[in-house]
Amino acid sequence: MTTSKPSLAQKIAEHGERNGIHVLDAPVSGGDVGAKNATLTVMVGGNEKTYQQVKPLFEKISKKVTLFGPAGSGQHAKMANQIMIAGTMTGLTETLLYTKAAGLDPHKVLNALSAGGAQNWSLSNYGPRILQDDYTPGFFARHFLKDLRIALQEADRMGLDLSATANAKRLYEVMIDVYGLGDQGTQGLINIYSKTTKENN
Repeated sequence: MTTSKPSLAQKIAEHGERNGIHVLDAPVSGGDVGAKNATLTVMVGGNEKTYQQVKPLFEKISKKVTLFGPAGSGQHAKMANQIMIAGTMTGLTETLLYTKAAGLDPHKVLNALSAGGAQNWSLSNYGPRILQDDYTPGFFARHFLKDLRIALQEADRMGLDLSATANAKRLYEVMIDVYGLGDQGTQGLINIYSKTTKENN
């Protein structure tokens, strides 16, 4: 149930079939909260019959299980998930920076935004953690960067230019490669702005 390149999932499935082993790729989303509450989202690639046999097990740890197609499809779905999260995490980070600069109460801002069109999982789950200076990982930043690199490699292979995702990858590279914060959660991205500000003063 790890996240990998779709091509690797396909190779593992092919090897399994040659040896009489049925393989599914089934990466998950939902972070530590989803794991603790058994509300993960499971994205599956592989054979329909095998999927139906294993689905009851997936349902014990998740609120949503979906078969997307043959081997590798679950990994492609996970890449779509990570592309979306890249946008919500950078948006959350810059929202809080703007809120602080404007002199607004960040708790009030998060509460208001969570009731409108800006509501999203990152806002609801990671916004409060940032306000408490809690950067413990629901998902390690270094693992997220690995996923963004895979997503962009796949996008390039398909002839797509995902410039916003590429910018998110660049920001996480600064967080991890420059400041060594890879063991923080993805919400730790906000720390690169405070470090940059201190260096410029």
